[in-house]
Amino acid sequence: MTRIVLRGGSIFDGTGSAPAAGDISIEDGRIVDVGPELDGDEAIDVTGRTVLPGFIDCHIHALLSSLDTIQNLNMPFSLQFYLAAENLRKTLDSGITTVRDASGADLGVQRAVELGLIDGPDLHISIIALSQTGGHGDHWLPSGNHTDILGVTPGRPSGIVDGVDECRRKVRELLRNGANMIKVNTSGGVFSPRDDPSHAHFTMAELTTMVEEAERAGSYVMAHAHGAQGIKNAVRAGIRSIEHGTDLDDEAIELMLANGTWLVPTLGVGQFILERIEQGAAVPPAIAEKAIENQRLRADSFRRAVAAGVRIAMGSDAAAESHGRNLAELALMHEQGLDPAATLRAGTQSAAQLMRIDERVGTLRPGLRADLVVVEGDPYDFRAYPGNVRAVFKAGRQVRGLVPSSATV
Repeated sequence: MTRIVLRGGSIFDGTGSAPAAGDISIEDGRIVDVGPELDGDEAIDVTGRTVLPGFIDCHIHALLSSLDTIQNLNMPFSLQFYLAAENLRKTLDSGITTVRDASGADLGVQRAVELGLIDGPDLHISIIALSQTGGHGDHWLPSGNHTDILGVTPGRPSGIVDGVDECRRKVRELLRNGANMIKVNTSGGVFSPRDDPSHAHFTMAELTTMVEEAERAGSYVMAHAHGAQGIKNAVRAGIRSIEHGTDLDDEAIELMLANGTWLVPTLGVGQFILERIEQGAAVPPAIAEKAIENQRLRADSFRRAVAAGVRIAMGSDAAAESHGRNLAELALMHEQGLDPAATLRAGTQSAAQLMRIDERVGTLRPGLRADLVVVEGDPYDFRAYPGNVRAVFKAGRQVRGLVPSSATV
């Protein structure tokens, strides 16, 4: 096998330590060594650049390609999968080598990436988010119609469940269908027509059942949670990560600290939604009002969570035109109080720890998979991402690169 050495740059190993001069050698898809003056069969000159672990986005929706309700309702069914392939390619090109899909992608999409039929990051799937009747996943309208974009397919069942027995059965069904984790909506949401983000959804018995069933299968649960009570219910039930965490009160933060619960803040999606509404996307007025209030609360909650020491992992909630712009989340986390090294760590080692894959990816150390990103200039210049990405390696294969790799060592 050919051993490739990335030589002459700085290394950010993902642990939070400051970047330091060094080389990194890769072979057969894995990192061989990290250190000075390494030998290999080929060299890539990365002088003046920094090598980082491939970024990990803990919250995307690969099959959501538009926020415009009318456009979505007029989309032919199968088009969602072709658009998802393009969304995943853009994401990989931006420097993200692993993602957690928080509702939509099924086992077929995951297998297409694994088989190399489409180019994308490693894909961890929840298949469909669980929602109570009238919750964030229930897109019923007063007319009796449904604006459900992620509809039922042979690999993606309905996520609407009520009662402990239905919750248990649905978790088992999703795990059978290939889900790597379970996603549940423990509060209302912004892009659902008939609910309130501040309201808590599901009973404690229902949530606890979901967690028990997931853990028995070696999996875990992630929770869409905006309102304080929905967040606290999720934490008390043993859910591993809070997605959004819009209205964290002091008690919620204390509970997260006591339980080691992760926060995936998804700061960028609120700003993106507001931008698209201003640009004329066909979004109902009630949803637009929720989006404005949600964005105001979320930044304040994030700042207080960071100050308290809550564990943070990066998640963009990328959908629609934000696919490929995922790393805008780095700048927003930093600007709201996360220090530079911790910001990069949130998108590398911390994200891997949340997803329980830190023995495979997330840091640069021998034996781990060679998922690498090469960036130009200061790696702490977060507003430069992803425009500063010069090369991307996934499992040792260069999938994007402006760096020549032909010189012999």
